Amino acid sequence: MKSTVSVTEGQDSFPALVKAAEQGRVVTVTRHHEPVACVIGHERMSAIAETLEIMGHAAAMQAIAEHKAGRTEFGSIDDIPA
Repeated sequence: MKSTVSVTEGQDSFPALVKAAEQGRVVTVTRHHEPVACVIGHERMSAIAETLEIMGHAAAMQAIAEHKAGRTEFGSIDDIPA
């Protein structure tokens, strides 16, 4: 499957588009040589949505920045009160 197909090609080969998406590939669909859509698999889309959700959460982004800067402190499981 090519990485770019026209709308007509996509209609004619929809099962192959789905199979390519399931295998992790992204297929761009064009109309008059302009990109109008992308076909991607559910697993990849879920990962993108999760990443966007994290990026939109200020506290999560701060925690990631703190960790990257080496300011994360880890404790022991024994430090958790019973």
